[in-house]
Amino acid sequence: GRPVSVATVIEHPNPALVGRRLVVRPERPASTGSLGSARADDAVIDDAIGLLAAGRTETLSYGPDGERRGEGMRVFVASYAPRPRMLVFGAIDFAAAVARIGSFLGYSVTVCDARPVFATRSRFPAADEVVVSWPHKYLAGEVEAGAVDGRTVICVLTHDPKFDVRLLEVALRIPEVGYIGAMGSRRTHEDRERRLREAGLSDDELARLSSPIGLDLGARTPEETAISVAAEIIALQWGGGADRLQNRQGPIHGHGHLVDAGGVATSSPAPTNSP
Repeated sequence: GRPVSVATVIEHPNPALVGRRLVVRPERPASTGSLGSARADDAVIDDAIGLLAAGRTETLSYGPDGERRGEGMRVFVASYAPRPRMLVFGAIDFAAAVARIGSFLGYSVTVCDARPVFATRSRFPAADEVVVSWPHKYLAGEVEAGAVDGRTVICVLTHDPKFDVRLLEVALRIPEVGYIGAMGSRRTHEDRERRLREAGLSDDELARLSSPIGLDLGARTPEETAISVAAEIIALQWGGGADRLQNRQGPIHGHGHLVDAGGVATSSPAPTNSP
């Protein structure tokens, strides 16, 4: 019942290596088996973990020893995991942009709003599902059904205390969830936090909330804001510092952290052959 991927060499200049397999998991230890060399294993593990997080199966190409540039070795990575979920609450223009980028990143996207005039398929064609329901009731039902796990991301874009406070009461008490972000100004955030404290949420629970949502990219439009939100989700998922790569020393894929299907943060392997 846990995500796993199997990487199989399907083409290689050395016929003896064709058919070699590597089993890759999101938690430590990250792999079992070998494709023939530590360098090739590191490259494929790094890519397979990314594919597994998105529930994607692909054929990847490398140099004979796992070089990022080159050809000669092709590896089929079969991922056995459902797509991670993105739950977007609030049927506003920003939600449409977030749904589009969520779908692009491989999430199964649900948009939920209590107002049927706004929560329509025509307004959110990129979403896999559009639900008309009170957000807090829908989320509580999904948690009870076991449809929320450590890979699920929750984006609260409602901008309305009567929706988002009750919703966040539920979200911040979920034991296992990958990300919880809420849109709003500093003033909105302060008011929301005060209301949540009055509702009995602890400091530890409130610390799980990313609010205001997103990274500081100077975003203005809904599309730019959606990229800001996606960037924060990616940075938190993989342990990125959200700094410019040109200001960083060493491998561009550092020792970040993954969140496994059980919601447990684990160290990610640092590839030795980063580009």
